[in-house]
Amino acid sequence: MKKFKVAVVGVGAVGVEMIRVLRQRRFPLDELRVLARSERVIEVDGEKYSVKQTTPESFDGVEVALFAGTEGEKGAAVTFGAEAIQRGAVVIDNGSDFRMDDDVPLVIPEINGDALQNHHGVVANPNCTTATLLMPLGPLHKAFRVKRVIVSTYQAVSGAGGKASEMLRQQAEMVAQGKKVTDFGGFPDRIAFNVLANNWKIEEEGYSNEEWKVMTEAHKILSDKSIQMIVTTVRVPTFVGHGESVYIETEKPISPEAARDVLSQSPGVRVVDEHSPYEGATCPMPIHAAGKDESFVGRIRRDLASKNGLLFWVVGDNLRKGAALNAVQIAEHLIQKNWLKAKTPLKKIAAAK
Repeated sequence: MKKFKVAVVGVGAVGVEMIRVLRQRRFPLDELRVLARSERVIEVDGEKYSVKQTTPESFDGVEVALFAGTEGEKGAAVTFGAEAIQRGAVVIDNGSDFRMDDDVPLVIPEINGDALQNHHGVVANPNCTTATLLMPLGPLHKAFRVKRVIVSTYQAVSGAGGKASEMLRQQAEMVAQGKKVTDFGGFPDRIAFNVLANNWKIEEEGYSNEEWKVMTEAHKILSDKSIQMIVTTVRVPTFVGHGESVYIETEKPISPEAARDVLSQSPGVRVVDEHSPYEGATCPMPIHAAGKDESFVGRIRRDLASKNGLLFWVVGDNLRKGAALNAVQIAEHLIQKNWLKAKTPLKKIAAAK
């Protein structure tokens, strides 16, 4: 079996999880290069990795470049993507820089893996909240044609990075000791024993940038802009595992039994309810999802006022299927289909050179 030279760029929470997932899934590695802004040694699951500074030459010979780092104008994939592609790598970017580019596939392999076929050297990973939502929504849309979605999220602090998780720990200790929290650590207010619906920048029409990401990314992945999306994102004081309360209206009549049947046969989805308990529980919880590959779906119930309405609850590990796992699965899919090499480079990447 052919083995591949892989680079992981960034060693924050997602980068570390990418290393872990590559090892756990026994990805066919010829060489693993771990890159970041500065050199250091890190330890992941008892194994030490020498982190090298990211330079253009770092990508010599690399075939798959997994970018886990900073988003925005100075995002790592924007800075080094052209160099990686020029040297023969496909860039799989966990940031938001390329997600809505018409020439860049935005992919969840179980849902729209065929979109990878004509990539131009860059593939975008969806937002972690989008991935959690679409794992059950994708197959339900295929079976029943979803017309409207109302979703409220319960997002773990690790979605805001490793420092956010440490801030929750510190704040929880302070509150437990009766101390007043004055350092919010990047949150708009205290996160310990609290929930924040204002954890993201508010943009057009009063929606946060996180809410806009979910709406626009869902339309692109499902190739259907007609779906009405109403999203409210909320940060909650859990460490790992995004939960989402979802209501859908469908074109075809839908029942809990029919939805459960579809979801039970959907790759990457596990139904957890009174019929299919998990670890003794009949409702999915973040503690179930943490460290797991599946998206857990439960509380499936009908809309009492409509035969075309359904409600459900979904929980997924935001660092795995919401980020690292999905990126590695994209690489696996490209290899399996023999689509790793781009036919033509992305225009804006080529122009950057």
